Amino acid sequence: MRILVTVASRHGATQEIGSVIAGVLAESGHEVDELDPEHVTDVRGYDAVVLGSAVYTAHWLPRARELAERCADDLAERHVWLLSSGLATQPAASANSPHEVAALRERLGARAHRSFAGRLVRSELTFAERALISGARAREGDHRDMEAVAGWATEIAETLATLAPAPVHAHH
Repeated sequence: MRILVTVASRHGATQEIGSVIAGVLAESGHEVDELDPEHVTDVRGYDAVVLGSAVYTAHWLPRARELAERCADDLAERHVWLLSSGLATQPAASANSPHEVAALRERLGARAHRSFAGRLVRSELTFAERALISGARAREGDHRDMEAVAGWATEIAETLATLAPAPVHAHH
């Protein structure tokens, strides 16, 4: 199947999660494109889409939300998985479950949403970002579990093996 992996990342950590997913899907025999959300104009050439974002202040980044809105009807005709990556703060569940994900999952008919812990390197952050996290008691460091990411991507690949391709539309 043709799969699009598109992940909004501010400092590269979430992008690396997307790359692990894309790699596992490609190794499973799928044709995979990895694009930044702002470079996606059309999803109709794909059977499946993994759409994700870094999470800041309990929200996805605007470019991931905008892609979801822009392509919502076409995404709803595809096999879609959503992912979020945020700081491992207390309580992690609320920090890594952005407000819009439940509505987005329903709107797109997404098969699943998965949250992964992120990476915090204070030196990469803007002054405003540092101010936002100072009250969150976030721990500096890389909290990403790439084995868990690869495991989830393997689950996606196994599910895709049982699914029919998306409806065929003329490619542009």
